[in-house]
Amino acid sequence: MRKMGIGVVALASAALLLAGCSGTADGGSSAAPEGGGELVIWTDENRQPAIEAAAAAFEEETGTTVTLVQKNFEDMRADFISQVPTGEGPDITIGAHDWLGALVAAGVVDTIDLGDKADSIEQVAIEAMTYDGQLYALPYALEAVALVQNTDLVGEEAPATWDDAIAAATAAGAARPIVINTAGQTGDAYTMYGLQTSFGAPVFVQDDTGSYTTEVGMGGATGDAFASWLGANGSAGTGIISTTVDYDTNNELFASGEAAYTIQGPWAIEALTAGGANIKVNPIPSAGGETASPFVGVQGFYISAESSNALLAQDFLVNYIATDDAQQALYEADPRIPAWKTLAEEVSADPVIAGFIASAQNGVPQPSIPEMGSVWDLWNAAQVQIIGGADPVSTWNTMVTNLESTIG
Repeated sequence: MRKMGIGVVALASAALLLAGCSGTADGGSSAAPEGGGELVIWTDENRQPAIEAAAAAFEEETGTTVTLVQKNFEDMRADFISQVPTGEGPDITIGAHDWLGALVAAGVVDTIDLGDKADSIEQVAIEAMTYDGQLYALPYALEAVALVQNTDLVGEEAPATWDDAIAAATAAGAARPIVINTAGQTGDAYTMYGLQTSFGAPVFVQDDTGSYTTEVGMGGATGDAFASWLGANGSAGTGIISTTVDYDTNNELFASGEAAYTIQGPWAIEALTAGGANIKVNPIPSAGGETASPFVGVQGFYISAESSNALLAQDFLVNYIATDDAQQALYEADPRIPAWKTLAEEVSADPVIAGFIASAQNGVPQPSIPEMGSVWDLWNAAQVQIIGGADPVSTWNTMVTNLESTIG
């Protein structure tokens, strides 16, 4: 997951949370379990102050001792998987939704019942933390890429289609209509995914609950159509999409005013505007006729399957973290797109944030199933080959066949 870099506002005070995070706030349960136990919570440095404030309220009102352990975020997943079975892990950890498949497979994470609090959270975030129809975490933040446009060149109007964007950029005399990071010769299917889904070609098929199955969805006519479109815009076609564009090059071309549009995440806004470009953020336009649905990444709170204080952990999350004040504090401590609906609406006063929220609302969770680990290398390589001039349909179908064989 990638950290957002939108302007940080002052950290919410602990006093505000102490006044507002009561066990009956925001429709939560008033039937808290008996206090006197202890909760151990893993967090990173950025989010620790916001959690400390909610923990202080919880301690005061329930008599529970809350111990926060600061860890490097990059270490949490592996440490959680290795330590929970030994009894050394925490009761609660912050984590990313794409850990979920590995956590479930290892048997180290418990389900959670959010009750009516689930209605306060963006549906895509709930889906991201759902596995085989069961909710396994309290989601609180999300991220997604979106279309960023230079308003001095093409105005603020959101193009409905890829062709509309290219036409507007061409009419404006932009040297490059759009730049898209392909990570150079490595490939970046993550950034391209919104365009791919607009052809109706998801990486994996989702079932009726929103959970991902292991059925590859990129094959057939829809996958062929996307591959053909990708080839038509690569080196053998328009050349708009190029394997010479990596992350930094992408941002420099846009920041310098050479490109009218790019597809990027909120983490890149500072770089994109470094040259003084005026921007508007909009949902990704459709290239294939269907809604462009980028990957959405979600951050949340997991409960250990081995916690001896599971009821206390659930009470803390549902009644002290799933509140307006705690969500505000988390946002201000580490400003990611809120999954909490009322907060998302409030921060949408910033048009940049509003654009990323709109894009995320069109999006789908990045699959958290273990099979996703087998996808990236084959998928990225096929896209790079097609952009570079390889036969689109045969290259794509070979990738799909190899992927099905690998996960099968």
